Amino acid sequence: MPVAAPRPCRHLGCSKLVRDGSGYCESHQPDRQRGKFSDRQRGSRHERGYGADWVRRRIVILRRDGGLCQPCLRAGRVTTATQVDHITPKSDGGTDAEDNLQSICADCHAAKTAAEAGGARRRPSSRREG
Repeated sequence: MPVAAPRPCRHLGCSKLVRDGSGYCESHQPDRQRGKFSDRQRGSRHERGYGADWVRRRIVILRRDGGLCQPCLRAGRVTTATQVDHITPKSDGGTDAEDNLQSICADCHAAKTAAEAGGARRRPSSRREG
């Protein structure tokens, strides 16, 4: 059986090569374990309220908005929406009601989420229009 090609460690800034398929070099194995713990703490999409009902509601909202990013439209751009956003976040008391949901592109969603978190998350690197 052929051996997999070595790949760079997934830890940001590490250039060591990994050959065991774990994704992390020996010194960054704790990062791998932290990621698993974080995922378990967060819960499944169903536990977080994004099960079958959400999938149906998401389709309804994307169709309602014509598959277009609403923040981009307000800014005079036409961009395909790939996600559905809570206008008022659930963490701030927002609901899954249709009037609190909007179709949104990945870049706008990342920027909005970062702004809501006080800029703690990565901002989009570029805007793709289409």
